[in-house]
Amino acid sequence: MLLTSCGVDHAPDVTAQPTTAYTEPPLPADVTIAPSPTPTTPSNCGDPTASLRPVPANAVPRPPTPNVDAIRERGRLIVGLDTGSNLMSFRAPSTGQLEGFDVDIAREVARDLFGDPDKIEYRILAADERITALQESTVDIVVKTLTINCERREKIEFSSQYFEAQQRIQVLKGSPIRNLDDLDGRRVCAVRGTTSLMRLQQVQPAAIAVTVPMWSDCLVLLQQGQVDAISTDDTLLAGLATQDPYLDVVGTPMGSEPYGIGIHLGNTDLVRFVNGTLDRIRADGTWNSLYDRWLSTLGPTPGPPPAVYRD
Repeated sequence: MLLTSCGVDHAPDVTAQPTTAYTEPPLPADVTIAPSPTPTTPSNCGDPTASLRPVPANAVPRPPTPNVDAIRERGRLIVGLDTGSNLMSFRAPSTGQLEGFDVDIAREVARDLFGDPDKIEYRILAADERITALQESTVDIVVKTLTINCERREKIEFSSQYFEAQQRIQVLKGSPIRNLDDLDGRRVCAVRGTTSLMRLQQVQPAAIAVTVPMWSDCLVLLQQGQVDAISTDDTLLAGLATQDPYLDVVGTPMGSEPYGIGIHLGNTDLVRFVNGTLDRIRADGTWNSLYDRWLSTLGPTPGPPPAVYRD
C-alpha cells in the first residue's frame, strides 16, 4: 500500500527584532567635549611678538648671564616638546630619534651654547603642560609650536618670533565641510591647552569642540569617524597629511599663529641668548634650509619672520 500525506505549507516563525535609534560611538576615555569658554577681556600688551634684543658680540662690559651660565655648567640644554607633531617634533620610525623643524631650532640653540647641537635633554610635554613646565623650571626652553600672545606673556618670556603659521580646517576627502560655516553642529577636534581650541570656539561657537592630548589623536578620531574635522595650524595639518593621503585642507585661514620659544619669566639673559641664535639662523641661511627640509609641503619658503625688539 502506498501511503501518501497532504503537506500543509507553514509560514516560517519569525520573531520581531526590536529596533534602536542610532547613537554616536562613545569617545575614548582621554577625549572630552570642551565646555563653552567663559567670556574674558583679552589682554593687551601692545605687540606680543616684541622681545629682548641680543647682546652684541662686542659689548663691553658684558652683562651677567646667570641662567645661561647655569645651563653651560650643567652640560646640557633641557628642552620641552612633544613627539606627536609630525614635521615639527616626532620620533623617526627608522631610528627612534626626535626630528622635525622645532627639534632643529632647539639644536641650533644648543649649538651656540655648547658648540654641539646634541647636548640636549628632551622632556615630552602635552600642550597644556608647556606653560607650567616653564613656570616650575623643569625645562629651560619650550620649542613646541607655542603661539606668542599677551595672555601667555603674563606668565612666561618669549623669544622673538621664529615662524608664522595659519590656522586651517582639515577633513577627509569628499567631506561636505568646505568652510568655517559648515562646522556648525559638527564635531571638531583640537588639542586642549592650545590657541587653536580657543580660536575655534571664538570664531565658530556652534561647533562641538572635541579635545585630546595630542594632534595624532585627532587624526585617529577623524579616521574612525568620531569627529568631522580637525582645526589647527597649517604646519601641524601638513604633518598629519603626510600620514594619511585622504586628508584635505579646506576654507580660508582662521587666523595667524606666531611661534616663539618659551622661557621662564625673568630669565632675560636666556631670552637674549636665544634671540642671538634666531638672529644668526635668519642671517646665515639656516632657517631657510630647515624650512626646505621639513616644511616645503606648505610651499616655497616665505623666509624667516623678522625679529621685533622692544628695547
